Amino acid sequence: MAEIKVPELAESITEGSIAQWVKKVGDRVEKGEFIVELETDKVNAEIISEEAGVLTQILAGEGDTVLVGQVIAVVEAGEGAAPAPAAAVEAVAVPTPQAAPAPVVEETSGERVIASPAARKLAREKGIDLAAVSPVDPQGRVRVQDVAAHGTAPVVAAPVAAAPKAVVAVDESRVTVEKMSRRRQTIAKRLLEVKQSTAMLTTFNEVDMTNVMALRSRKKDQFFESTGSKLGFMSFFTKAVVAALKKYPYVNAQIVGDEIHLNNFFDIGVAVSTEEGLVVPVVRDADRKNFSEIENSIADLAKKARDKKLGLNDLSGGSFTITNGGVFGSLMSTPIMNGTQAAILGMHSIKKRPVEVDGEVAIRPMMYLALSYDHRIIDGKDSVGFLKTVKELLENPEDLLLNS
Repeated sequence: MAEIKVPELAESITEGSIAQWVKKVGDRVEKGEFIVELETDKVNAEIISEEAGVLTQILAGEGDTVLVGQVIAVVEAGEGAAPAPAAAVEAVAVPTPQAAPAPVVEETSGERVIASPAARKLAREKGIDLAAVSPVDPQGRVRVQDVAAHGTAPVVAAPVAAAPKAVVAVDESRVTVEKMSRRRQTIAKRLLEVKQSTAMLTTFNEVDMTNVMALRSRKKDQFFESTGSKLGFMSFFTKAVVAALKKYPYVNAQIVGDEIHLNNFFDIGVAVSTEEGLVVPVVRDADRKNFSEIENSIADLAKKARDKKLGLNDLSGGSFTITNGGVFGSLMSTPIMNGTQAAILGMHSIKKRPVEVDGEVAIRPMMYLALSYDHRIIDGKDSVGFLKTVKELLENPEDLLLNS
């Protein structure tokens, strides 16, 4: 008999939801065969069977929340293993969650403290007693965010009696109620966290796309013939962003506790829209890639996003993000920063507008650019300079070969 358990995917993932069972009770299962899809707040993961046999029990139904380490199914070895009684299968009993693999327990000041490795490392570096850190996790596990926030005195409000929760009657003939997916809940939570924990400000500029469009029109066929890749706008923007980040390194930074970490790498997140919401896969080492490699990377990541095949490594560790609302017709917006990054660049629709060129009015294809940034570490001078650099490089795209 083999128990199918929720695997440990990453330190930050402790639970997920059953998205769908691709096998049903009584089905034959081969070793290594995909039997159930798990939805987490970051990625969808395919869970396989470690043993060949017959699926005899399903212990968690679609939509149920399950913990890392929890048994969700049973596979009996052999060709003719009998399935579980029908009544038990139909009920889809959810067992008491099994304990996830235990994190390292560290004794500090005589107390046993459950903490993640990253939290312990940061606590040692800052000389913080883990026992004095107040974790947000209801199970008492100390994470790196708790250590980073330690010492920041919260504002204590006067106690207020909790108002009874209102029960809203829904007229199902007039309102369709949908449960938020785990990923949508996580997106909502993180956007609120960014808005509440940063001093976010947005500055704007506009870029004349005439020269980029002309260069792209002249070179796109030759580019495709020589590289097999389509020449889009994202490679131009990625190259311009990398050059500007090198010139303004604080835009490529992040705050960790009371420290500023200046990233010496250029892993550029590219926002991709999917049916379940926006995801931001990362183009690694964009400064070392040519136009073709950037276009291929973006195309591959976008396909993986649409096919729900993105892995944790595809989504983690970006230093800066580009989002293109222009593909949906957005003329101007204020994008919200991604995670702990210090800034995000928003692209928008290209619209022909009258502008002044050399003292005369001309009709040019113009695009508004928006840079949202954390004003705690990026000053107005750097934000404006960054956008101005991106604008100048895009209006003179040949310079990208020299400056990126």
